[in-house]
Amino acid sequence: MAAQRRSLMQSHQSWTDALPLCQLCGVGSATNCVYGPDGKGTQSHQNEDEHFRFSTECCFLYGVFNGFDGSRVASFVSQRLTAELLLGQLSAGHTDADVRRILSQAFDVVEKSYFETIDDALAEKASLQSQLPEGVYLSAQKIAERLKALEQEVSGGATAIVALILNNKLYIANVGTNRALLCKTTTDGQNQVIQIGRAHTTDNDDELSRLAQLGLDPVRLKQTGLISGQSSTRRIGDYKVKFSYTDIDVLSAAKQEPIISEPEIHGGQSLEGVTGFLLLMSEGLIKALESAHGPEQVNQEVVAMVAAELAQQSTLEAAAQSVVERVKRLHHDAYVSGRQRAPHCARHEDMTLLIRVINVTLADGSLTPTQGGRIYPVSVPYSNHQSTSKTSVTLSLVMPAQGTLTNGSNTASTLEGDTPTASESPTATLQSTNTHTQSSSSSSGDGSLFRQRGSQAAQPDETGRVPPYVDFTHFYRLWGSDHSEGHGLSADLGPQ
Repeated sequence: MAAQRRSLMQSHQSWTDALPLCQLCGVGSATNCVYGPDGKGTQSHQNEDEHFRFSTECCFLYGVFNGFDGSRVASFVSQRLTAELLLGQLSAGHTDADVRRILSQAFDVVEKSYFETIDDALAEKASLQSQLPEGVYLSAQKIAERLKALEQEVSGGATAIVALILNNKLYIANVGTNRALLCKTTTDGQNQVIQIGRAHTTDNDDELSRLAQLGLDPVRLKQTGLISGQSSTRRIGDYKVKFSYTDIDVLSAAKQEPIISEPEIHGGQSLEGVTGFLLLMSEGLIKALESAHGPEQVNQEVVAMVAAELAQQSTLEAAAQSVVERVKRLHHDAYVSGRQRAPHCARHEDMTLLIRVINVTLADGSLTPTQGGRIYPVSVPYSNHQSTSKTSVTLSLVMPAQGTLTNGSNTASTLEGDTPTASESPTATLQSTNTHTQSSSSSSGDGSLFRQRGSQAAQPDETGRVPPYVDFTHFYRLWGSDHSEGHGLSADLGPQ
């Protein structure tokens, strides 16, 4: 029986190889890291994140999965969920209610299927535990070793964020603590950022209300924070919590299973006329940036970094990886700085970022990824390959951050001291319109997110010199206003 189930899992792992990967998205990742006193990092465990990105004639399907206590559950879910959604279950004729029902059923079936794969191991584990007190020392030692191996085989769980695009509508299914952001370019060239759903933790009032209805004390839950070592109140797998929650003090009063795998589903949201990108992020990336800079502006910072990299990179894969590397660098630099955020940055978990562009194209060429510092807009004219007229486009000039970061009207202190460093926080000038769901980045025209095609180098004049073609007025205004206070600098800096 166990061999048959392992064979079934293997078949699920191989059949997805035939599915076409979506060419409209890119994925970046980094493994977990623990820093030593010298600032050097080492990986503490195998990578536990998983993802998928498939396109079919019917739909597009994306997912990011954050495993814990091993990668077994995340790997199983990422493989099996595709089978529950891409074997004819979805069609263009389905209504929003139909899609939500299919998504919910898929998560339920996948978790039940996972528990079936560990039935035999759990039965053997129970049998050995009953024999342990009666065995002689040698037998007891062998039994203990086998029990340890079985525990590793059946332990663990995963959280999941899944995005489905069907009939040009977006659906998000969330279980746990990963995150989905939708960035839309508005008609006036602003970048509107929308967080779709909230993390399922004890900081979520809706989750506390759900748990309170089961007979649990919401005040105690909020004080406890972590449940069996995890912050999520919804997760896939984790048999210890699912099967033995009555043995867990903070959950023991529950009338029924409190930690569930039921997804919270949003959509369908029409993508008609939308230009921008969708981001799916694992908890590790979110927490790494929160540790380095605080939780207040994480969404805005990630969107600013993605927009900057999409303007510079020639592939989505390169853009996604560059953003992850930047977050990794920011986290490391916050630790080695020894300043305010350093105690929060001793380690980070696996990080995964999936970028899916919506009705946009990338630039022709690639530039070196930005290496930290605040992003200042610079107006640069360019020539379109279809026209000789010049148009002003907002690109990004990165300068070292100094002292504080400014996101629109919100200022958050990140580092002490006055010396700029080349590895400080990257942000954009973002004006927050809604603390939890929306923000917009300063930009102009069609180049708010992406560098335009067909740019041509300026030609030298009769003296052999290239005439000025970059207007630094906006840059000097921002740089001067950021660094004039307390330094005796004028806000009207410019070429002298």
